[in-house]
Amino acid sequence: MGLGAAAVRALAARHGINPTKSKGQNFVIDVGTVSRIVRLAGVQPGDVVLEVGPGLGSLTVPLLSAGAHVVAVELDDRLAAALPGTVEAHLPDAVDRLHVVRGDATRVAGLDLPLAPTRFVANLPYNVAVPLLLEVLEDVPTVVDGVVMVQSEVADRLCAGPGGRVYGVPSVKLAWYAAARRVGSVAPSVFWPVPRVDSGLVGFTRHDPPVATDARAAVFATVDAAFGQRRKTLRQSLAPRAGSAALAQQALEAAGVDPSTRAERLGVAEFAAVAEALTRAGVAPGRATEQ
Repeated sequence: MGLGAAAVRALAARHGINPTKSKGQNFVIDVGTVSRIVRLAGVQPGDVVLEVGPGLGSLTVPLLSAGAHVVAVELDDRLAAALPGTVEAHLPDAVDRLHVVRGDATRVAGLDLPLAPTRFVANLPYNVAVPLLLEVLEDVPTVVDGVVMVQSEVADRLCAGPGGRVYGVPSVKLAWYAAARRVGSVAPSVFWPVPRVDSGLVGFTRHDPPVATDARAAVFATVDAAFGQRRKTLRQSLAPRAGSAALAQQALEAAGVDPSTRAERLGVAEFAAVAEALTRAGVAPGRATEQ
């Protein structure tokens, strides 16, 4: 069960909706693509799925068809208002399993979610995909796994491991929360309007962080500092955070990390060890960015 190209365009016309780039709106118009996402996510009857940016419902309807409850967070008031009617027209018996929340998912901690989601399945707005994914994993701890669609290059970065060419801040921060893997590719032709980039599907499964969760801010600030000057050695890139290159070297050595290595060689557990050493040396946790 899904919404094809004709149905999506007809819904948009009926509600006077034109997709806008500023809101990252690219609606999926291919039934096969959304069916594949639901299958890859392993959605089962009774699951509570968090969907961000449901748009006109092309993914929402298949999620409900699989028997899940869907908590759909939509920023656009018109789209949020139209979604229940779309579901009623295609799956009248599933209307009571749809829960529309109007609001900004990048501030999900402030939203009143009617149910505790266990899965996160969404076609994410590409302009905020990484911070949104990290925000959900931080502030909705009941989410244990999911599949999200993002820009192809972003998918590569999120799933990259230490030493990889595109390994960076998003890779490490996602690894704090979950094990990520690339589970598919999506062509531009499945969207309306057609974007200029390919898309990728990222599957993730939550795991425990490498150290206590209250150390997250210090770890993320250390990651930001290390990759802020990724061509430099860690002794150099962490010097401003530590107070000097000498203090950075001491912390790195205390953490068992070679001061002459670069940020892209370290995994999240090693960054956690470095952050802990910096904290023991009196460096304040600092403020990390959700990039």
